[in-house]
Amino acid sequence: MSRSVGVVLPAYRPDTDQLGTYIAAINDALAPQTIVVELDAPRDGVPESLRSLPVEVHTVPYRRGKGAAITAGFERLDTDVLAFVDADGSTPVGSLEQILDPVINGRTDLAVGSRRHPDATIASHQTFARRFLGDGFAWLAGQLLDARLYDYQCGAKAIDAAAWERVRDHLYEPGFAWDVELIAITAALDLCIEEVPIEWEDKPGSTVSPIRTSIDLLQALLTARHRAKQLRDDGFHTALAEHLDEPTALIEKDR
Repeated sequence: MSRSVGVVLPAYRPDTDQLGTYIAAINDALAPQTIVVELDAPRDGVPESLRSLPVEVHTVPYRRGKGAAITAGFERLDTDVLAFVDADGSTPVGSLEQILDPVINGRTDLAVGSRRHPDATIASHQTFARRFLGDGFAWLAGQLLDARLYDYQCGAKAIDAAAWERVRDHLYEPGFAWDVELIAITAALDLCIEEVPIEWEDKPGSTVSPIRTSIDLLQALLTARHRAKQLRDDGFHTALAEHLDEPTALIEKDR
């Protein structure tokens, strides 16, 4: 049975030529039903130039954050499978196809692209500092979350639409830590997660500050663990939640 696919690309002031080439490659190789570009704070002329491509372009004049942009894009899709990739093209189209495969074929609810998997192929590496911090974060996440993976932060994932319906109400993180929260909640709901080794190439010009982002990720990891424990009716975390301010889910903010 053929299943429809939608792909979201969150983008903050992207290289327009690079993004356009990447979109064309995705469309030619995978022919998804829908490609959505979620543009934050775009430069003049960028939305118009992208609309000549086979995509839906949605813009906001400020920076929402990666997680908020992906969530908004997913909410626009009516496909059987929902996927996202970073707009810099660091995940080749062939690897995106491999990530989609287990979800399309019903083997898993969430497929997670992995740069750190032993079978992954790295065309060019991050700086030593970013690799060190990333490896340390992945190890800590594996100790704290139900899902033990090599890589939680790779910018390429796919999820079954039915699984998204279960997960979406529990996502609050608007930034780079959204991936971690997505995995934590998916595991807490006892949905299936498959890690897919990919080919990956680090792209220059990242807007991520390694130290600041690592601190933010650590805080978000602890918060994601807390919410996952609540879903499992953990007594301590349920009691703790009664003394904390109730956050607003991303899907509610977008309405």
